[in-house]
Amino acid sequence: MSQNTRKLRVLIAKPGLDGHDKGAKVVAAALRDAGMEVVYTGRRQTVKDIVNAAMQEAVDIIGLSILSGVHLEACEELFRLLRENKMDDVRVVVGGVIPKEDDEELLKLGVAEVFHVGTSFEAITSRMREIAQKPN
Repeated sequence: MSQNTRKLRVLIAKPGLDGHDKGAKVVAAALRDAGMEVVYTGRRQTVKDIVNAAMQEAVDIIGLSILSGVHLEACEELFRLLRENKMDDVRVVVGGVIPKEDDEELLKLGVAEVFHVGTSFEAITSRMREIAQKPN
């Protein structure tokens, strides 16, 4: 994707039953303020709904905001559905309450970055731009 031709398109989603979305909304606003097009799917989304929204919106990156501990299961299903829908070029990042000991497993699944609680908005936005520029 060329940053000169269009803005980076990011989908922020809350998979599962987690109803706390303040952090996701704040990150979405920070990404928007940094010049990215952001789609926020809302709370309590199924992984299938997230993939469908990503397909419809033609996003470059899916950002999962997870506080409920379903990060490994959600990412396994997400990557399976991305492959099935030939969306291998869509990058995935995960943020929220993620135990650091799960980072390696998430990266093995294909997650491009894990953003832990307390990551600065500047770090998130710059890393998202880097991820979008790297070939898959």
